[in-house]
Amino acid sequence: MEYKEIDKGVEELLAVLSRRMGSEEIHRVREAYLFAKEAHKEQRRKSGEPYVMHPLAVARIVAEELGLGVEPIIAAFLHDVAEDTQYTIDDIKEKFGEDVAFLVNVVTKKKKSRYDASKQIDNYKQMLDSLQYDIRALLIKLADRLHNMRTLNSMRPDKQMKIAGETDYFYAPLAHRLGLYHIKRELENLSFRYRCPRDYAQLEECIQKEMSDKQNSLAGFIAEIEKMLEAKDVMLARTEIVCRGPYSIWKKMHAQGCDYNHTQGKYYVRIIYPYVHEYSEKDMSLRIYSMLTDRFKEKPGSVANFIDSPKENGYQSFHVKLLTDAGTWEEVHISSERMVRKSQFGCLSERNEGNITNWLEKFKSILKDIASHRKEVEYMDGITSSFYNDDVTVFTPKGEAVILPKDATALDFAFEIHSLLGEHAKYARVNGRLCSVKTVLSSGDCVEIFSSDDVVPSLSWLDHVMTYKAKAHLHSVLSRQKKIPYIRCCNCNPLPGDEVIGFKGEDESITLHRRDCKMAIRLASQKGDDIVAVNFEEDKDFLFPVNIVVTAVDRYHLLIDLVDCITNRLELSLNKIKSDTVDEIVTCSMNFSVHSCKELQEVIALISAIESVEEVKHIVD
Repeated sequence: MEYKEIDKGVEELLAVLSRRMGSEEIHRVREAYLFAKEAHKEQRRKSGEPYVMHPLAVARIVAEELGLGVEPIIAAFLHDVAEDTQYTIDDIKEKFGEDVAFLVNVVTKKKKSRYDASKQIDNYKQMLDSLQYDIRALLIKLADRLHNMRTLNSMRPDKQMKIAGETDYFYAPLAHRLGLYHIKRELENLSFRYRCPRDYAQLEECIQKEMSDKQNSLAGFIAEIEKMLEAKDVMLARTEIVCRGPYSIWKKMHAQGCDYNHTQGKYYVRIIYPYVHEYSEKDMSLRIYSMLTDRFKEKPGSVANFIDSPKENGYQSFHVKLLTDAGTWEEVHISSERMVRKSQFGCLSERNEGNITNWLEKFKSILKDIASHRKEVEYMDGITSSFYNDDVTVFTPKGEAVILPKDATALDFAFEIHSLLGEHAKYARVNGRLCSVKTVLSSGDCVEIFSSDDVVPSLSWLDHVMTYKAKAHLHSVLSRQKKIPYIRCCNCNPLPGDEVIGFKGEDESITLHRRDCKMAIRLASQKGDDIVAVNFEEDKDFLFPVNIVVTAVDRYHLLIDLVDCITNRLELSLNKIKSDTVDEIVTCSMNFSVHSCKELQEVIALISAIESVEEVKHIVD
C-alpha cells in the first residue's frame, strides 16, 4: 500500500513534466525513480516511511518549485544512492550519463578518515566548489535540505539542532544569495521553529492575532487601492497582503530593540501588475505610485527604488509607505509579474536569456578567492558574510553603483574599488562631508576615498570591514608586516632601549617587562625559571605610542612651540593633545609615537628646554 501511494506521486510528477518534456525525457525520469526505488528498497526514514519517499520529494521540489530540467530531476532521484547504497557513481554514470553522475557526485558526502577542518565544513566546500562549474548541484542540495527540514520532526532533538543550525548558517543564506526568496523564507522559519520552538509559537500566535485584528482596516485599504486602479484603467493589477515570517520578525525585534507590538514592517501590501506594452516596468511602477500618492499621504523618506538599483541577488520592486484612512502607515510594494516571479525563482527566472552566468560572475569570483584561504572557519565566515544580509547601494562621484553588505564601511567601499586604494585609504568624503574611513555607509551615499602612501593598515581595521574581499586583503597585508617578536607588558609598556627582562609563557611566547615593573618583580619571585635574557632594540619599522604631561607657566605661543617641537623638529606624528589652564598654570597632555626610549628622552629634553616649561613627565598607562 505504501508503494502504491509513492507510485501515484511519481505519476503526478510525470504528468506535470509532460507539459514541458518529451516522451524520451519522461522515460528517463521514470527509470531514475525505479532505480532509486530498487537501491533504497531495504531502507526506511526515521518516520518509518520507505526511504524512496525522500528522493521523490526532492525531485518534485527540483521539478515543480525550482523548474529545473531533466538531468537535475534524475540526479535528485539518485542523490543518496552512492552515499547510502551499494551502487556507485560509476553505476549511475553508466546508466544515466556523465552529467547526472557529476551532479550526484557533488551532493554525495565524501567519507574520509580525516577531514581538513570538520565533516560539515568539508561538505560545504565540496558543494561550493561545484559552483565554479555548475549551479544545478547546489540547487539539488537546497531541495534536499528543504525536504529534510519539512520532515525534521521525526528526528531526535540533538539532530534537529544540528540540522537547523546548518540550515540557518549556510543553506538559508545560500538561498538568499541566489534570490530564491520562497525557499530562503521557509528554511529560515523551519530552522527557527526547531531551534527556538517557544519563541516561534509565540510569534506565530501574535501574527495570526494581528492579521485578524487588522482584517477589516486592511481590507478597506486594499479595496480603495483596487477601486482607484480600476478607475485609472489598471484593471489587471492584483493586490495581496504578504506577512513576514516569525524568523524575519524576530530579527526585526532584535534589530529595532523592541517587542512585537512596537516592531515595524511585519507585513506589507503588494500591488502586482502584468506586462503592459505601452509602458516600461519603471514607468508603470511610477504611474501606480503617482496614483497612490494622489489619494494617500506618503511618508517622507520611505521610497525605496529597487527597480533602478536592484539588490545583489536581482530583487526588484518599488517600495513606499502610505497613510491609510485608519491613521496607520502601511508599507506598499509595487511589482510586475516578472519581478514577483524573479523573487521566487531568483537567478533561475531568466536562465533562458543566458543571464545566469552574468548574474553569478561576481559571486563565483568571491568563492574562488575565498577557496584559496587556508583557515577553514574564516573560509565559512567569509562565505556566509558574502551570502547574507541586506545590501546597500552606494555610488562613486561618477555615479557608478557599488553594492555592499549592510553595515559596510568606507573601507569596504575602498577595497571594492581597488585593493591598493583600500590598503592606503586615509579618509573619505561621504556626500561631500569629511569622514573617517571607518564610517558605516547607507544606501544612496556618494563616497569618495582619499589615499596616501604613508598610510598602512592596522589590526583595528579588521573590526571595521564587512566584505570578505576587504578582510582577506587585510589579513594578507597584516601577515606580511614585520611583527614584534615579543609581547609588551600592558602595565609598564617597555620601549626599545629600556632595561627589560622577559618571561616565557606556556605557549612559548615571551612577555617583556621593564626591570622596575612591579609585575616583573612579582613574577621573578614566583616563576624565576621562566626568566629569559632579551635585547629589545630599536627598529625603524616600529613606532610605540607614549603619553607625556607638560606643566608650564602660560604664555603667548606656548602650545604652538610644544607642537612644533614634536612635529617639525623631531618629525613625529602627534596623535592627541589636551590642554587645561588654571590660574596661569598650563597642564598639557600629549600622545605621540616614538621608535625608542632614547627618542622619548630626546623629546622630553627638548620640551624641557622650551621657555616657561616647568616639568615634563612620561606617563605609563
